[in-house]
Amino acid sequence: MGSEKPWLWGSIPLMVLCVQCLITSLEAKSEAFIYAGCSQDRYDPASPFNNNLNSMLTSFINSASAYSYNNFSIPDSAAPIYGLYQCRGDLSLDDCSNCVRNAIAQLTLVCANAYGGGLQLDGCFVRYQNFDFLGKLDTSMVYSKCSKSSTNDAQFFTRRDDVLGDLQSGKGFKVSSASSVQGYGQCLGDLSSSDCTPCLATAVERLKTVCGPAMAGDVYLAKCYARYWAAGYYPNNSPDPPQEDEIGRTVAIIIGVVAGVTLLVVAMAVLVRSLG
Repeated sequence: MGSEKPWLWGSIPLMVLCVQCLITSLEAKSEAFIYAGCSQDRYDPASPFNNNLNSMLTSFINSASAYSYNNFSIPDSAAPIYGLYQCRGDLSLDDCSNCVRNAIAQLTLVCANAYGGGLQLDGCFVRYQNFDFLGKLDTSMVYSKCSKSSTNDAQFFTRRDDVLGDLQSGKGFKVSSASSVQGYGQCLGDLSSSDCTPCLATAVERLKTVCGPAMAGDVYLAKCYARYWAAGYYPNNSPDPPQEDEIGRTVAIIIGVVAGVTLLVVAMAVLVRSLG
């Protein structure tokens, strides 16, 4: 059971792309696609905003090799842009860097020429906007997913609630377990401790409401997320049985089409020259 909610960043309506995917190796699991959102407003590729965006995304890549979180801003009066990236708290810097690089590659494809965009992989998150969203609490729900398997075991619910209750006390990346139930949660690094706690509390309450008796579930709010699972449900970081990596397939198809068109154009140019 899963659900996707409209994501509104500030006053810009977003079209949310939600794709379920699973990776089958421990090396790749941090790069499993969770969701992406893009503003409907588009900019001219020749505009100053494009230059500022490219500069910011390059800063993300350079910074991720040394820091698991960072934010940047270019308060240009003509083309302002604000952004951040964050990796899951248990990732090594090498894995963080690779995750951020992968997230940016997908974000620039999915949200091409969009004034705002965000993309969540299992191990990292990248977002940019043309308005300042940094340091502002936002508990709107972006994405949720619950396992198809459910239970009516009272002990499971007690352990789950213990885990989720513990997660609410986190001020960054928090891991908790109670017997066979495990979970973790995390706030974005731009939130203060006083804002992180209510964000995680909201995520936990929505997780209980949305997923109910499910044996595993995720809830992503705009500024934090929480996840729980019964033992054995996340060996590959997915609440459900293995599926094909849809986002990877989609990206591959798009790249293949572009490559095919490029080859066709080159072939036609050669033909025209030979006939001329």
